[in-house]
Amino acid sequence: MRSFPLAPMSFLIVVLTILVLAVPVVFLLAGAWAGTTPLVGIGLLLAAGCGLVWLYARPNRFEVSSQGLVIVWPLRRQLIPARDIACVRPIEPWELRQEVGWGVRIGVGGLWGQFGWLWTARKGSLVTYVSRTDGLVLVERRSRRPLLITPAHRDDFVRALQSSIGGMPAPR
Repeated sequence: MRSFPLAPMSFLIVVLTILVLAVPVVFLLAGAWAGTTPLVGIGLLLAAGCGLVWLYARPNRFEVSSQGLVIVWPLRRQLIPARDIACVRPIEPWELRQEVGWGVRIGVGGLWGQFGWLWTARKGSLVTYVSRTDGLVLVERRSRRPLLITPAHRDDFVRALQSSIGGMPAPR
């Protein structure tokens, strides 16, 4: 088994994450300064939401083995069996736009990345676990939605998963 962490965040994602994480802090400070319980409550609720994203929506790593691909979060794991993976390939942002058309993000966006779905004009919906605006990997599945992910060491990840599923690189 080989393990690949989620890729480090790109600059844009770091900036968005800082802005989003500042929101509960502002509510907590404003509530403490003004002495109003509702603002503190809202700040605590927002902070809990940020924690939930970290624990349940943002994967820590991707594990590749002969069984397939395992997506690992702090509170859960998901196995994508090798037999369900049709192909895996790196994809550049411009290629993705050409292939899927325009898209609408659904889920968590801006807090440590984009985790959820990307509904696209040409391909329908993709499951997304991305922490960067580059370094993308597209994992086509036979029975479910494709995955769009950003593992660290993208090329090594692609080679390991291709080897795991016994496949060759997908034609471009």
